[in-house]
Amino acid sequence: MIEAEALSKQFDSFWAVREVTFTVKMGEILALLGQNGAGKTTTIRMLNALLRPTRGRARIMGYDTVEQPEAVHRSVGMLTEQHSLYLRMNGYEYLEFYARLYGLHDPGERRRRITSLLEYFGLGQAASRRCGEYSKGMRQKLSLARALIHEPPVLLLDEPTSAMDPEAAQLVRQEILRLRSKNRAILISTHNLTEAEMLADRIAIIAEGRILATGTPQELKREVFGEAEYLLRFQSPWEGAITLPESVEVVERKPMEWRLRVPQPQTMLPLIWRGLLEQGAALLTLQEVPRSLEETYLAVMARARERGEIQ
Repeated sequence: MIEAEALSKQFDSFWAVREVTFTVKMGEILALLGQNGAGKTTTIRMLNALLRPTRGRARIMGYDTVEQPEAVHRSVGMLTEQHSLYLRMNGYEYLEFYARLYGLHDPGERRRRITSLLEYFGLGQAASRRCGEYSKGMRQKLSLARALIHEPPVLLLDEPTSAMDPEAAQLVRQEILRLRSKNRAILISTHNLTEAEMLADRIAIIAEGRILATGTPQELKREVFGEAEYLLRFQSPWEGAITLPESVEVVERKPMEWRLRVPQPQTMLPLIWRGLLEQGAALLTLQEVPRSLEETYLAVMARARERGEIQ
């Protein structure tokens, strides 16, 4: 698993990461969601023992990133936008080089893994081409294949679908979800809201090196906007009365629709629906008012500015 405890990094007088704390369990995906420069890449580099924290500590599969860096490297597959390919190597040579570094000494096993990854990511026909001839999207896929070559239990993926076309990005997202099902602990950094909501079990919103909020997409929306709201529409104007549970709030009431704030919707919504039908109301639909992750993210950022947590 991945553990960060008050993780902080200072460059001269600038704090790139400040008191970051989170965990990622096996079989879970956590997305670090934030703008460029928010501290995502610095956090990932500390977790992979490439940067020494100024304060705090991190552990990967129980290994301390400062005291046991080699064990951390063996446990982690890392993809970062800043990773450079060896441009004179071809794709096969590049993966073989890293397979040897990770201790895959059996030639047959190396060949099997390299060939499988190249084919899976659509790079089989480009395996003999130099990496310098690859497009940016192809380089990103090759870098992800490198991160997977030693079948690590932990993945640290920095903007994993950056510069990819939609088809390639979909392939990578499917692979990330497949890897989660194989009981990996996966940390993704992204500024792509759609990608975060699509992939992540939990999201940590980060800005100016601080974690501002953490939770599932639904938990974050509830924290920002309160209980879920539902829109109840009628087939014809309805002015009748109904006794609602005390915890249900009528936010807005019009002849053709009501807007309700409903805690425990699985219990309350059937009671509301049945009560209106018994009163003779002609009901049309009852739907949750959608709250997007974008709205939630912007609200979290605005709240943090009001509190002086970020500028």
